[in-house]
Amino acid sequence: MVLVPIASGTEPMEAVITVDVLRRAGADVSVASVDPGSGQVGGAWGVKLAADALLDDLADAEFDLISLPGGMPGSSNLRDCKLLENMVKKHAGKGKLYAAICAAPAVALGSWGLLNGLKATCYPSFMDKLPSEVNAVESRVQIDGNCVTSRGPGTAMEYSVVLVEQLYGKEKADEVAGPMLMLAFNLVLTSFKVMRPQHGVEFSLKELNSTSWNVGETPQILVPIANGTEEMEATMIIDILRRAKANVVVASLEETLEIVASRKVKMVADVLLDDALKQQYDLILLPGGLGGAQAYAKSDKLIGLIKKQAEANKLYGAICASPAIALEPHGLLKGKKATSFPGMWNKLSDQSECKNRVVVDGNLITSQGPGTSMEFSLAIVEKLFGRERAVELAKTMVFM
Repeated sequence: MVLVPIASGTEPMEAVITVDVLRRAGADVSVASVDPGSGQVGGAWGVKLAADALLDDLADAEFDLISLPGGMPGSSNLRDCKLLENMVKKHAGKGKLYAAICAAPAVALGSWGLLNGLKATCYPSFMDKLPSEVNAVESRVQIDGNCVTSRGPGTAMEYSVVLVEQLYGKEKADEVAGPMLMLAFNLVLTSFKVMRPQHGVEFSLKELNSTSWNVGETPQILVPIANGTEEMEATMIIDILRRAKANVVVASLEETLEIVASRKVKMVADVLLDDALKQQYDLILLPGGLGGAQAYAKSDKLIGLIKKQAEANKLYGAICASPAIALEPHGLLKGKKATSFPGMWNKLSDQSECKNRVVVDGNLITSQGPGTSMEFSLAIVEKLFGRERAVELAKTMVFM
């Protein structure tokens, strides 16, 4: 049993990645809103999530792990929730596993005295806010006893896999990390910390038929979501592109704004697809997830829009299952080099570049899966806004 509390201003990548990865491992994860009377939470960067329950309803529940996402003012809102403070203190007092990422170690756990005497890390600009009783370290993920801390959005996958290891053991952690395509990061698990040896090395993309993506300072981007969409991929794309100052419209293919993603995370779109179709877009991006990709493929309206996009030589892209399931059958990869989730490479008519984590071919960009989502999103930022902004964002998110 795992508790992931969320609040207004929570960093959505950190919340969603943690929930997704732990559910992949088989954990029973409750996403609980600390906002009084509200199951829907407006996270950072305008990403909207719907909780499974209100924290008040879980006050007497027992958990094996409580993990706090970061973000500001999300971390402050978690800190100021007396019920959550009491629950985490009681939980830690029983010697159970507790964790926090980004600003939350300093702002919440530190202020509650739950890091005293421990080695801990947090978001770089909050390191000086860790209490003097804490042994502050710059590890990407730090384990000390029953406490796990981490640095930010760019370390959230590593953090989540470490939580899986703490709950289930290294074999399960490796089993979960593999299909997420984290292996290229050479993740090293130890008893004390996790590091990515390439930390600081710039991300890269494979580009063919290079063309300028000059669409102005505020690109209009459409990200459709549906039941079964992969929540990590959708969240990273939306979050990162909004950080870069793009105008991202999230459109639901369902009859309601709220969708249930592949690992049962409840995401809330900005508009329904019919309303989204009233606008023109510089770029259309399809997250993956088998159920989501199948929904995209079956949507005549969405596929029609993407076909018009491609015919006008405008920008479009997809990740994970979507290149193979949604684009390929509709001729949207014809004459193009692309990649997809490795288990679906055999569905691509041209597999010559599929081993690359991110492939750009003219006005098309594709990528492999959850573990390549941040690279995919940063590659889009680079094409739209330039390398400098992409690298700046990667560093801000502690990805490099």
